[in-house]
Amino acid sequence: MQSLATLYLVILPLVLAAALVEGIWQSRTRAEAYDWKSWACSIADLAGRRLLAFIPYTLAAPWLDWLYEHRLFTQSLDSIWSVLLLFVGLEFFYYWFHRASHTVRWFWSSHSVHHSPNQFNFAAAYRLGWIGRFTGTSLFFAPLVLLGFTPQTVLTALFLNLLYQFWIHADWIPKLGWLEYVLNTPSAHRVHHARNPEYLDANFGGVLIVFDRLFGTYVAEREAVKCDFGLVSPSVSSHNPLVLNFGPWIGLAKDLAAAKSMREAWMFLFGPPGWRPDGAGLTTAELRRAHAMPAE
Repeated sequence: MQSLATLYLVILPLVLAAALVEGIWQSRTRAEAYDWKSWACSIADLAGRRLLAFIPYTLAAPWLDWLYEHRLFTQSLDSIWSVLLLFVGLEFFYYWFHRASHTVRWFWSSHSVHHSPNQFNFAAAYRLGWIGRFTGTSLFFAPLVLLGFTPQTVLTALFLNLLYQFWIHADWIPKLGWLEYVLNTPSAHRVHHARNPEYLDANFGGVLIVFDRLFGTYVAEREAVKCDFGLVSPSVSSHNPLVLNFGPWIGLAKDLAAAKSMREAWMFLFGPPGWRPDGAGLTTAELRRAHAMPAE
């Protein structure tokens, strides 16, 4: 993993500098105050994630090395077809990983950290949470290892995928014309981060937006519906990275302890975020019903 660590150390200062410059620019040019506490929270979240990076992936995801030992093929990045397979395959599996991260509470408990900022900016891009790598998310990308890509190659490709997504965390970049049909753009990603009922659970792509269009989860940004960013539950809003990272898991543990049946326990774990046994929760379907919108 040495090459990935080196790449990270080269790019990290550039990412932090870009977010700082954006914050200074927006604080001087906008009527709305830039949320420097949120910026600091993202920095703290990043620092904590860097400390956890010392735990090797062989412990967090031991199945990757095992799968590579039992791979079906051996891929070489000297081949354009292997590179294309890696890119498209990663996009496909990233789509399903990201979609599950919004529709399955177990994964959302970690991913919700990324959606906690109430302002959409570059600093939000690197607030990714501390626990995700320990929740089994690497299983979504395991088929690429089985197809013959080394775990390091897959993880490096995933890092580059996330790096692409840094620049699309911007509320000041307009729609990009025909690119909106192919790529994940700032406009598409604004919809993804919005908590408006019209925009929930949409636009899960990484670099591409084509799988959202193919599987019916693409929603275009509308001028008439301004994106409202953050989590659907205002009570969860916090600038404390400990609260953001561990609060959802504490809530999950409390719900499991109160479950009255195996079905309830299963739904608390793997049902949609916000699910409640009495149907009075904050799931996407319930929020849309409350606003007289189709549940889709």
